[in-house]
Amino acid sequence: MNTEVTVLYFAKSAELTGVKSEILRVKSELTSLQLWQQLEHKHPKLSAVREQVVLAVRREYVAVGEQVVRLQHGDEVAVIPPLSGG
Repeated sequence: MNTEVTVLYFAKSAELTGVKSEILRVKSELTSLQLWQQLEHKHPKLSAVREQVVLAVRREYVAVGEQVVRLQHGDEVAVIPPLSGG
């Protein structure tokens, strides 16, 4: 089953995708790695931050890996690349 979510891109991920947000249809249950792979398939330049990126689903951090993510219509998924500065 698929659902629509809002994907928010921050910092470097916004630069790489050229958008700050978009609506995507994704499976309602998938691993965080599968979700990342869908984002990277749509925006191949995201591969530049693949090793450092963290996702946030409903404002909860999720590492990209085998963790199962259950998404509902209207959920927000944030792509948070590493932040620089100090």
